[in-house]
Parts: sequence; C-alpha cells; structure tokens
Amino acid sequence: MFKKVLIANRGEIAIRIMRTCNRLGIGTVAVYSDADSRSLHRQFADEAVHIGPSASQQSYLVIEKIIAAAKETGAEAIHPGYGFLSENAAFAKAAAACGIAFIGPPTEAVQIMGDKITSKELAKNAGVPVIPGHIEAIADEEEALIIAAEIGYPILLKPAAGGGGKGMRIVHQPEEMKDALAASRKETQKAFNDTRVFVERYIEQPRHIEIQVLADVHGNIVHLGERECSIQRRYQKVIEEAPSPAVGPELRERMGKAACDLARKAGYVNAGTVEYVMDADQNFYFLEMNTRLQVEHPVTELVTGLDLVEMQLRIASGEPLPFTQKDIRLRGWAIEARICAEDPGRGFIPSTGMITRYAAPKGMGVRVDSGVNIGSKIDVYYDSMLSKLICYGQDRESARRLLLESLNGYHIEGVSTNIDFVSTVLCLPEFAAGELSTGFIAQHFDGGIAKRPPKQEDMALAALAATLIYHTRTVAVRESLKHLISSIGATRELPHQVRYKCRSGEEVFDITMETQPISGEVCMIRVGEERYAVRIPYFEFFRRRLKLVINGQTYRFRIRFDDSFMFMSFNGIAQLFEVYSPREWNLIQYMPKKQDKGQSNVLLCPMPGLVVDVPVQKGERVFRGQSLVILESMKMESGVPSPIDGVVSEVLVQAGQAVEADDVLIRFENK
Repeated sequence: MFKKVLIANRGEIAIRIMRTCNRLGIGTVAVYSDADSRSLHRQFADEAVHIGPSASQQSYLVIEKIIAAAKETGAEAIHPGYGFLSENAAFAKAAAACGIAFIGPPTEAVQIMGDKITSKELAKNAGVPVIPGHIEAIADEEEALIIAAEIGYPILLKPAAGGGGKGMRIVHQPEEMKDALAASRKETQKAFNDTRVFVERYIEQPRHIEIQVLADVHGNIVHLGERECSIQRRYQKVIEEAPSPAVGPELRERMGKAACDLARKAGYVNAGTVEYVMDADQNFYFLEMNTRLQVEHPVTELVTGLDLVEMQLRIASGEPLPFTQKDIRLRGWAIEARICAEDPGRGFIPSTGMITRYAAPKGMGVRVDSGVNIGSKIDVYYDSMLSKLICYGQDRESARRLLLESLNGYHIEGVSTNIDFVSTVLCLPEFAAGELSTGFIAQHFDGGIAKRPPKQEDMALAALAATLIYHTRTVAVRESLKHLISSIGATRELPHQVRYKCRSGEEVFDITMETQPISGEVCMIRVGEERYAVRIPYFEFFRRRLKLVINGQTYRFRIRFDDSFMFMSFNGIAQLFEVYSPREWNLIQYMPKKQDKGQSNVLLCPMPGLVVDVPVQKGERVFRGQSLVILESMKMESGVPSPIDGVVSEVLVQAGQAVEADDVLIRFENK
C-alpha cells in the first residue's frame, strides 16, 4: 500500500479521499490555488502545495504543476478525484513517466473510453447494445441530414470528446439541423477544443442507469449493481439512487455483464462506470464510460458496504480484488442529493459569496460529504457543488423520507442553494412512485418553480410552525414586561385558547392554540379543523432551525426572519408567512406588505463572472426575458434577461470583461 498520496482536486471530493487515506494510515498531500488558500481541503491534508492563480486553467488543470507538487512532497501516487484532470490521458501518462502511480485506469483505456466515437465502436464489438446512429464524426450539415433521415427523428448531436452535456443538441426536424449543428460545434470547440460531432437516435423520456465496475491488474472484474441518475437538469445529475426502482435482478445481471464485458475489452483497471440510457420497454443502450470515480459513488458504497476509494487505492497498489461477483450483495436503499450554490428561482444562476451559517444534518443513516463550512468563500472559478447529502434506509421510501427530513434541517446562509428545490422534487408523488426519466424536471417544473402547488398538509404544518414561533415570541415579550404591566394594574392573563390568522400568499389558515405551549410538554394546536399534538421544544428567541414532534412524527423547519415576517422552508416550501391576532387581522390593510420591485431602466449583473457575449447593440429594441448579456460563472454560461420591454440606450460591458454582482451592464431609454 502507498505511504503518501497527492489528491489532484479540491472541495468535497478531496476531503472524501483524504478520509479514507487517513483511515488506512496513508499520508495526504493537497494542492490549492489562490482562491483555495483558506479552503477546508487544504486544512484537512497532512501537507499542502500552492499551485497557482485561482483560475483552474492556471492551477488545477496544469499537469506540470501537479506532477511537480507530487515530486516535491515525495508522493507515491496521485488520486485525480473527478473533474479537472481525472480523465486526461496525458496526465496519467505524465505521472507514469515519473514513476508515480495514477489511481485510475491505464492511459490506453482513458484514451479509448474518453472518446465517444471509439468507445461506442468498442462497445459494439463487445456485444453491448448501442443507440442506433452513425459512429463516425459527420462532415457537414448535408451528411447529418442524410443520417437523420435513415435512423429517424428526433436525433441527438453529440460531441465526440468530453461530457457533462456540453455540445449536445436535440433535433426534431430537418429545418432545425443547420442551427443546431452550428451551436453544437461552437460549444464543443470552446469546451473541449474539438469540433467532431456525431449523430444518434434520441431516446425520448429515457431513464439514465449506470453500472459501477471494479477491475484489478490480475484480470478480475466485478460490477456493484446499478445507480439511477435520471433526475437531471441540463444533463447534470441532481438526485441519484441505488438501486434503481426500474431494475430487477434479471435486468441487473444483463446490464452488469455487459458492463464487465466492455471493461474487459478495453483492458480496464480500477473503478469505472458504464452509463446506459433505458427506454420504456427496458431496452438499454450504451451511452459512455466514465474512467474515474463518480460524484454519486456514495450511494453504491452504502448499499454494498464497500469503500470505493479504498478499493481504488488497493487496486492501484497491485492488490487483487478481495471478492468475486457472487459475493456482492445489495442491501437497503440509498439516495443522494447534490447541494449546489445556485438560485433556482432565478433560472439556477450560480450564487457566490461567504457562507455565514452552516449546519449539516446528522444521525443514523445520514451522510454528508462536504467541502465547505462557516466562513467558506464560494467563488466564480469552480463548480457550484458545495456538498452531497446521502441517506440510507431499508427500502426506498424510508431513504426518501430520511433525505427529505435531512434537507429540511440542512442550514446554509450567505449563498443561495438548491436545497428547497431538491426537497420539492422528493415530495412529488411521481418521484415517490419511481416514475422517473431524464425529462422529469422539465416535465414538472417551470424553471426552478414546481408546476403544481405544495401539498395542503405541508402548508398547514409550515403555518403551524410559523404561528408557534410567533406565539412564543409574543409570550416572551409579555413576560419580560410583566413587572411593568402589573405596576399599572393591567394583570389580565392570556386566554386559555389563543387564535391567530396565518397567511402565505393567497392562503390563509385559522390556527388555535388549544393549550398553552410549555417547553417539554405537549400542546394541542388546531389548524382549521385538524388537531395536532405538538411536543414543544426548548425555544430560543430567534432560532433559525426548529424541530417539532407533531402527532408522534419528527419534522424539521428552517426559518429566516424577514422584517416582521418569517420565511419558512419545509418539504420544498420556501415562502413568507405572516401571523396576526384577530385584532391585527381586522386592521390588516394598515399592516406592512412585501412590495415587488418595480421595473428598472438598467440591467444589473446578478453575480460575479466573465462576460462571454453581448448579443445586443445600442438602439436595439428588446423584450422582457430576452438574454442581453451572456456570463460565465462556475463553469456555466447563463443569460442575463432583460427586466423590461424597451430600447437599449447604452451597453457598458464587452466580451472578456470581468464583472461583479450589481454592476450596471446595460441602460435603457427612459419612458
């Protein structure tokens, strides 16, 4: 086994690898950029080497700097994690040339499987089903149209290099081909410095199923079952689980055998993942092979009991697999949610800033792989993923409910996150029923907003929690002034029953405290006609997280005080709640209300980033929602929409310019 390993990555995956190394007694070396000078992964490592400026092109993607750091510290091996250089054949080759073990597959396997055209040809030769299409890169639009006519629409244009959905375009009819091909090649060139694109049949409403494989240098290959990764947005996974609710033992055996056959044909060694798309008739087709550890590997670890990083280290040091295929057993269910710094309510634009509060969930069956904490700075330079929350249960429903409860208690302030969005996904009955496809989010959401309202029961519980907090604060204030009240002869106690009105948006709830809430005791609270037995916690005056036991079941709520209102987060609900006494309710027209911001004659920058393009000019008429400036932030391009219908009077930025949040990008003519 190795004595010292350099981790050529950052954030949560670097820390996750270090934890296994620490358990095995292996020394760890971190590398870090200027932006990561105070990062957790630097602090967690035994040693750390600075490798350059914040931009990954000048630090984490520079092979020479990583190799130099390994030499300087005497590291015997390099673990690339995922992303960055993890699937770069030149990196693996450079490490081998210096006598440093690359914890991953051989260079040849990285090259073959990293190219979608050659990997698809290899899969075909290995007897693995492939999607109907044209394996060779297309020359031009005319050839693409001929191929599309042969295999039938809709078709998918896919880049030969890279992954992550970049460069992919769906074409439903011939008239769309020209623009789609041009856009695909432009994005492919920018992302991978490669313009090769090929054509294949687009499988509508598919499931995304992947098989985890392990292969050692002695020729032993096993698979560890499947993961369901169908909940995606822009081809990026959001929720993953193992096993899949759509895969039974017989299908699992066929998919696993095909994955092992492909790995054997490629001369594969170490951990890898074979990805498939599966149609409604359970026909599966090879998509690609990822020659690295996957982001979602923890769900496989929880249902198999294996540490995949440990397996990678042992395989790379020459050890044989300690088990055979018949020893692999899947037990229970695990579901993972990716926690990202982004704002679903604003089109999922990346969110940057300093994390001012951070409290991760804990407990039996709960695992958090995180790269951040209080004080962590979230910059524009890297991926928006902050952490992964993984929950395990004896069956899918228990895992789903535990994950939902854990998300309710996951508290992050300082940056916007997708926590409530993920919670909403988990609450949908279609998700609970396992009715999944890669189009799930587009089908059930408009942007980041669910197309259907939250469950009435969940709204009632959120209103109950908001009212309980309001009541407790009111009583606390009354108690603090009790000596003054008695001195003027006003000694009236609160009535036995206290009634309130709780409003959120257009919904109004009648809430009655049937018994007075006392810490540690059970209080009866009625919401409408429903009665709830609520065990009262020991309150703090301005607590931001609340755990209530209601009718014997535990619920968690996140609270943010917004002026005189409360912003409640619970089971995907993320709304303002206002609580009034009956007297206040009668005077509600005089109460403060949240006002929508009016239209502006300027376009403000929503986040720090780099201007990629400004597709409008002075004097041009634009429309509300039209993308006027394209920004790049956190490895993503986002359009900044116009806030009004109007005419551009001044363009204040240009391509290549760095901008900060709230910078004025464009001015409009005053009406």
